[in-house]
Amino acid sequence: MKLLVIADPLASFKTYKDSTFAMMREAARRGHELHAMEARELILRGGRVLGRTARVLLKAPGADPHDWFEAATPAFAPLPTFDIVLMRKDPPFDNEYLYATHLLELAARQGARVVNDPRTIRDFNEKLAVARFPQFAPPTLVTSLDEVLREFLAEHGDVIFKPLDGMGGSGVFRVRTDDPNIGVIIETITDHGRRTIMAQRYLPEIRDGDKRVLLIDGVPAPYALARIPRAGETRGNLAAGGTGVARPLTDRDREIGETVGPVLRDLGLTLVGLDVIGTHLTEINVTSPTGMQEIAAQTPCDPAALMIDALERLAARPARGADR
Repeated sequence: MKLLVIADPLASFKTYKDSTFAMMREAARRGHELHAMEARELILRGGRVLGRTARVLLKAPGADPHDWFEAATPAFAPLPTFDIVLMRKDPPFDNEYLYATHLLELAARQGARVVNDPRTIRDFNEKLAVARFPQFAPPTLVTSLDEVLREFLAEHGDVIFKPLDGMGGSGVFRVRTDDPNIGVIIETITDHGRRTIMAQRYLPEIRDGDKRVLLIDGVPAPYALARIPRAGETRGNLAAGGTGVARPLTDRDREIGETVGPVLRDLGLTLVGLDVIGTHLTEINVTSPTGMQEIAAQTPCDPAALMIDALERLAARPARGADR
């Protein structure tokens, strides 16, 4: 399999925890050919989508964690010449990310197999997506209106306010009715009513972890990564200082995953990270889900291997485009 990975600069990877690195390592172990590029290296020329790509060889682990690969001289290649194009660019989902999804969608029409599907990534806001599965979501509100947010807070007493475009727990506020800063929090997070946000009822089960359930080709991996908030913190995100503890899926985790998974797979989402707090689905992450290495280190399950299995199956199917 000839695998092209679109990601942030490889030298910036934290290889001890990076899920993209784990997938590349597993692909290389199986003898697959690796190539890499950044999203900014996509171009449209003469009606064809090309990427400035470089062949990548992985080195044996050494003292320098950044010295883990060798890259050949980059050259432009049509994306359909690769068996799989794996889109792993990290958020933020800004205009540049948006443009990349448009180019990748065009590449898919030309025969490239892009994972995850770029059109679905573009249309699938990771916060708003839970509205597709209301049976699993906590009480949720989406608005920019001060008075509506205050009504929601008064109804539930303890809520979470979060931006629709945040990642890693950034910009998340926990607010209670006795908070003396309600006004300034709402002004700040909504930019004085100019920015739409999400509010959800606070789930005290967060103390036991914000669980990351990985869906791979529509099937939940058997273990979740529970991200435990550090003392004095509401957010369990690892980027916010949470601790990752792998646990077997609960019956509820499995119910959510087995219900949501086939729907997302049929939309072209091969790798998805569900965020589950207690019995509730709070987010659906489709851009660059993580947690693979933490689960693999603590359990018999290797999500990176499951993902490469899925990519091998996908690569074996007939290509959609006629000009591949």
